[in-house]
Amino acid sequence: MLMELIAHPHWFWLTLGGLLLAAEMLGTSGYLLWSGLAAVLVGIIEWFFPFSWTSQGVLFAVLTLLCVYFWYRWMRYREASQQPNVLNQRGTQLIGQHFTLENTLKDGTGHIRIGDSSWRVQAENDLPAGTQVVVTGVVGITLRIQPRFPAP
Repeated sequence: MLMELIAHPHWFWLTLGGLLLAAEMLGTSGYLLWSGLAAVLVGIIEWFFPFSWTSQGVLFAVLTLLCVYFWYRWMRYREASQQPNVLNQRGTQLIGQHFTLENTLKDGTGHIRIGDSSWRVQAENDLPAGTQVVVTGVVGITLRIQPRFPAP
């Protein structure tokens, strides 16, 4: 068996890659995926272009690092191109919405009724009841608002 492995090292790398990929299915860390892919690539390259065990080990290490680096770059690109997730963040979902104040704001703070909820709101100035406002942000559980139409 050992002589067979020495005579055909590509089988070692292909088997190692398959085992690492199978082990990755048992976990979700992602590390074994890139090591397994690197081992399969070394096995394929060694099959066509035989070279020493030392060079195979170095190639395996380099390919593992390259796979992880490209995966990291791809994830950063994908993360940057996605819309921010506001699922279960009701306050954040309200940004940009327009409402009418039912009560006057005193010292720039008050409450507004949205659906079946009452939200604490904060503006830069006192606003009279009936003012049309737009939600501009959320600080904790307080909605930041400003008048929808600037005062003339």
